[in-house]
Amino acid sequence: MADNGSYEEVVQTRTPEDVAHFDDEKHGIMGRIQHALHVNPALVPLIILVFAISLFGLLLGQRFFSASTLTLILQQVQIVGVLAAAQTLVILTAGIDLSVGAIAVLSSVIMGQFTFRYGVPPTISIGIGMAFGMGIGAISGYLVSRVKIPPFIVTLGVWQIVLAANYLYSRNETIRSSDIRENAAALQFLGNKIQIGGANFTYGVILMILLVVVLAYALRSTAWGRHVYAVGDDPEAAQLAGVNVHRTLMSVYMMTGLICAIAGWVMIGRFSSVSPSASTGVVGNIQSITAVVIGGISLFGGRGSIYGAFFGAMIVGVFEMGLRMAGADPQWTFLLIGMLIIAAVGADQWIRKVSA
Repeated sequence: MADNGSYEEVVQTRTPEDVAHFDDEKHGIMGRIQHALHVNPALVPLIILVFAISLFGLLLGQRFFSASTLTLILQQVQIVGVLAAAQTLVILTAGIDLSVGAIAVLSSVIMGQFTFRYGVPPTISIGIGMAFGMGIGAISGYLVSRVKIPPFIVTLGVWQIVLAANYLYSRNETIRSSDIRENAAALQFLGNKIQIGGANFTYGVILMILLVVVLAYALRSTAWGRHVYAVGDDPEAAQLAGVNVHRTLMSVYMMTGLICAIAGWVMIGRFSSVSPSASTGVVGNIQSITAVVIGGISLFGGRGSIYGAFFGAMIVGVFEMGLRMAGADPQWTFLLIGMLIIAAVGADQWIRKVSA
């Protein structure tokens, strides 16, 4: 207070800006970009997706831009897209789930075995498979939230147990496509297609898109969604604010298990068979984590969008399809995906500075 007048005189004669002034260090163009990316976490993967589609469109022309090619990409990423939606929920709580692929495969095996070994109607077998997935998620959630075992350890163990149980229970037998088609068509329901223009959409693709939209609404507009973000950002602060951390984590892991079982049903429609040795059980975990990380969801929890995970899965699918059509060595796909993962994590660290 440089003037000689009293405090009351200063307050009466000066505007609030004159009494207290703070410099805004983030008013530049980079600061505005940083802020825009922070409040719209799906923006970066969307830009990369548009860039990748444009790049391969220019290189490959009409072959890549055709409706059949673009919808084929959607069909190829439908399993990873559903698993990425499940993985997103866990990573938003600052956890990670290494068992999503194994749960999907064993759920599909249960649907098939209950139908053909025990004679249970296919629709009921599908329900049993989904209940199994939710049950596995409940076990993981309890070990994480009550026993306080780190999510990485819990899901690593569950992955091994579920994968082994998958082979033991199924006796390593594959249920053939012809048997399913003749006796249990409901198991292959999500593999049916509808044609819109020149594009073919499977019911599995439509289910994946609906799932993403519903989860996006739940995370953005419901109290449950806000609790998920709060627990991932700071569980102690969330507890003090009245959030039931245990119940939130249990709901997240149970929901994750259910979505994994849905992915198992999508697998049957995609491959038309039930196989305990499906590669999803081993690589599905890594593929889902890759889609989530490229989709801009922070591995530290509390920040990200389910749309980002969907865009991340699409980016991987576009690169795989584009490079294959260009005749490139498949190893280029792994190289580019690795670079995207590192770039995505670096971008997340940079964007996080806006809230520091």
